[in-house]
Amino acid sequence: MIGELREQVDRDGFAVLAGTFGPDEVVALLTSLDDALRQESLSNDSILGTGAQVYAARNLLRMWPAALELPRESTLCRAVCELLGSGCGLVRALFFDKPPGRSWSLPWHKDMTIAVRDNSRPSRHFCKPTTKAGVPHVEAPQWLLERMLTARVHLDDVTDENGPLRVVAASHRSGKEPLDVAAHDPRVRSILVSAGDVLLIRPLVAHSSGNSREGTWRHRRIVHLEFAPAARLPDDYDWFDFRRLAQEH
Repeated sequence: MIGELREQVDRDGFAVLAGTFGPDEVVALLTSLDDALRQESLSNDSILGTGAQVYAARNLLRMWPAALELPRESTLCRAVCELLGSGCGLVRALFFDKPPGRSWSLPWHKDMTIAVRDNSRPSRHFCKPTTKAGVPHVEAPQWLLERMLTARVHLDDVTDENGPLRVVAASHRSGKEPLDVAAHDPRVRSILVSAGDVLLIRPLVAHSSGNSREGTWRHRRIVHLEFAPAARLPDDYDWFDFRRLAQEH
């Protein structure tokens, strides 16, 4: 299984771990996550939402400690460690939803920023410092992004109805170069999955998503976990968070 997983991620830039979390685990995660987000005020700039509906949250490791338990699930932990090496760790967690009646879309892009402790230091490797929800970020070099991995834990079934992620297979091979994606590009695939499935994807895979269909009752809740191969960064930079995965897995 691991050999096939590595081959697929190397070739396409992504792979799906089906059934990683069972139905009861998904319900428990949704309840715990909802409780944690309700305790946070919408005035918290880590949370985006309107009224009682939250559609995105940053700094999830701080407001929902249960996020730390997700990568310790044996199948996910084993896959991440096999792909990144035994020194890998969790460096960022985000939450996304497309609530019914409050959908949104994203154009084609690649994920190139990382969260760090201090982005004011001079650097030969990092550029374009920004601050997001009070956390310093920088654009990472290509060599680092090529070694990182994202796990998208799906807490809802994703169909064509609720704005699935669309990816361009093998686009990670073009590095940080932007892609001109045609409307009917045969490389484009929609990620249609079940609640409890996990998408493993390289940051440099070009991806986008459209709005949910009007009138849908479906959410599209996802916990987005970013992993790095090692705790150390060049130029005396430090990850904002680095939680090493358990070695026993």
